[in-house]
Amino acid sequence: MTLPDINPVLFQLGPVAIRWYALAYIAGIVLGWLYLGRLIRQENLWAPRTAPVNSDQLDDLVVWMTLGVILGGRIGFLLFYDMKILWSHPLDAFKIWEGGMSFHGGFIGVVAATLLYSYVKKFTLPQTLNLGDLLACAAPIGLFFGRIANFINGELWGRETSSPFGMIFCNTYTCSGGITPRHPSQLYEAATEGLILFAVAWYLAHVRKEFKRPGLIAGVFIAGYGIFRILIENVREPDEQMWDFFKAVITMGQTLSILMVIAGAAFIWNAVRKDNPNPAKNVA
Repeated sequence: MTLPDINPVLFQLGPVAIRWYALAYIAGIVLGWLYLGRLIRQENLWAPRTAPVNSDQLDDLVVWMTLGVILGGRIGFLLFYDMKILWSHPLDAFKIWEGGMSFHGGFIGVVAATLLYSYVKKFTLPQTLNLGDLLACAAPIGLFFGRIANFINGELWGRETSSPFGMIFCNTYTCSGGITPRHPSQLYEAATEGLILFAVAWYLAHVRKEFKRPGLIAGVFIAGYGIFRILIENVREPDEQMWDFFKAVITMGQTLSILMVIAGAAFIWNAVRKDNPNPAKNVA
């Protein structure tokens, strides 16, 4: 298979280029926003609690989350994967439209934004955990579109392979992966971190109604992402600029994902070890 002949730039108006990569972020944020709005309106999913935010608060929260994703994602990429940009071409640090975002950095940014938002609104701990559950339901939507955009850009491809799934990452617009077949690891991640995690979160929220155990859905998402990422990193080509240790022994993605699995397991354990008989009343 050969990388489809899709231009990473959807259309261009003079010096302004509209890229699939940017549209992926917009689609993830907008669709996630709509889905979260639907979740908080379904009161039966939250009984005996109520949703951690109302519609007006959700609108504010989306702004906080967007800033957390963008700032955290870019800063995380620079710190975890390519610090040389900071001293060789410091202005390039602002060129997020060219790619170069880290999920783990974006995740840390969202966590920080969530904690800060909860502090400002004086939320209780169960409310804050339920807020994490809510965001975990929508996060796979953004992950799915983000990985599809990586695929269109012909970036973050996998290691060389002779399997039937091998793809040559070379077309009219890029030949970044050369003419050797490689694992389409972006599609593997879109399927696992996007579709599968969304299905699991949907099942826990809509069928099991697990919002009654604050932190459980968030924990499953965090641990689930970590497990999938650790597995897929085995067929994903390590970033060229990484130290040799993070190429030959354990990748940076695996290192960060191990911490996610531990954190997710702690959330799950805390949620299932006991049920809170007196759920705190939400603060409007």
